[in-house]
Amino acid sequence: MALIPEILYIDAALLVIDKPAGLLSLPDGHDPTKPHLRSVLEPQAGRLWIVHRLDRETSGVMVLARSEEAHRELNRQFSDRGVSKIYHTLVSGVPAWDEIRADVPLRSEVGRRRRTVADRGKGKEAITQFRVLERFTHCALLEAQPKTGRRHQVWAHLYHLDHPILSDPLYGTGKRASMIDRLALQAYSLTIQHPQTGERLVFEAQYPQDFVTALQLLRT
Repeated sequence: MALIPEILYIDAALLVIDKPAGLLSLPDGHDPTKPHLRSVLEPQAGRLWIVHRLDRETSGVMVLARSEEAHRELNRQFSDRGVSKIYHTLVSGVPAWDEIRADVPLRSEVGRRRRTVADRGKGKEAITQFRVLERFTHCALLEAQPKTGRRHQVWAHLYHLDHPILSDPLYGTGKRASMIDRLALQAYSLTIQHPQTGERLVFEAQYPQDFVTALQLLRT
């Protein structure tokens, strides 16, 4: 069955979607025939420019540009940290803290698996604010607000805090959690300025069914 993103907002400059888990943001380098965002959206929406990306197993809010001018302006906002992103995630273990600021520098593309790792000597500045939303017996639901934009920043900071994301194949145990069989990470909200009007826009994506089911199981 084809994975079709839900359109949350569209105008002449922007297309904001709720990306389903399993859909690539960019074409696969080994198999360009695999569906990706532009291949499934452009037949209806016209030419699109990718502004940022979510990993294949991550679901939630993404913004795409519908013109070169909007693409340049949105790129500037992301580069200048003018965009606010909030993720919700289920993590292994129950944090002893209610809120914590992770500010350990991160270094990307490390080792054969090209992971992002904490490295106070050679890493680049990386800051993520975490807040516990709900605690369960052996795991927790967290809110993550990255203040910088390093690759796999939320994943790497949670791994550094000894609370890897459930079903994380790269930083976790390598095993799928019983309640959710993909990376338990949801891009919950995105705040940008409209590239033409400057209006502040906030977009949210509700939890997909597998995330809802996982929470229901944890709450029983």
